[in-house]
Amino acid sequence: MSIFVTTTPAPKPRTINSLKVSILYAVILTAAAVTQLFNFEDLLVYIQSINLPFNEAGDYAFLPLMVVAEVFALPFLLRMDVSPAFRYVSMFLGLLAAALWIFLACWVVLSGQSDSTVNYSSSLISFLPGFYAIFITLAIGILAIWSAWGLWPGKRTAD
Repeated sequence: MSIFVTTTPAPKPRTINSLKVSILYAVILTAAAVTQLFNFEDLLVYIQSINLPFNEAGDYAFLPLMVVAEVFALPFLLRMDVSPAFRYVSMFLGLLAAALWIFLACWVVLSGQSDSTVNYSSSLISFLPGFYAIFITLAIGILAIWSAWGLWPGKRTAD
């Protein structure tokens, strides 16, 4: 049997700070995913109301993709024993979740929808549209990138 499909422990983090950052990002993703799942119907209405640049099927696919990315990013961030292939997939999904948040904030702010909010989980985590909403999601993106750098699953050269 190949080592590629068996579970392996996570490699050591580069720094203790990267481990703390990944746990913080995991907490944010967990809170977002749980609240999104409890308010899924309201969020689907919200996603349709902000007129994303997709067709109707894309609107319906956006929110489930966001939730799936948030949930399946957790094994990488929490350093669970998974296969090496899934560790890379989980890392990518953590980056994708942050990218989707950034896209959503940029779309609401830059499309001029001043009557809407930048809404991540119904009314629990929402911001008035403005550039600070973009900066908050960019900060979350930095957490995602820092976590991917600090917990990189591949073989490392001399650090």
